[in-house]
Amino acid sequence: MSYDLRLTWNAEKDLLSLRNLTAQATVELLALKQDPLKGHPLQGSLRGTRSLEFSLKGVAYRAAYAVLAQEQVCLVLIVGPHEGFYEKAEQRVKALRKQII
Repeated sequence: MSYDLRLTWNAEKDLLSLRNLTAQATVELLALKQDPLKGHPLQGSLRGTRSLEFSLKGVAYRAAYAVLAQEQVCLVLIVGPHEGFYEKAEQRVKALRKQII
């Protein structure tokens, strides 16, 4: 069963900001289509999201995403280097939850 892979507007900007690494990061994200639970579940204020870990040119990167099982969608919220990643992810998730409620 294949999932749809979607990115928020901010996640698309994140991906494009990787410039020459965008294609490699996209390949990493596309793996979620076949295995949406590939990343590990996050805790605390990020509960309900998962983190996909990958390395590009020797640098650790992360992607935070939500699995929407009923819709068969993986929604990527943020993509970026590990440093400061979870703080930025918390801000994005908080803003997204405000929009939904």
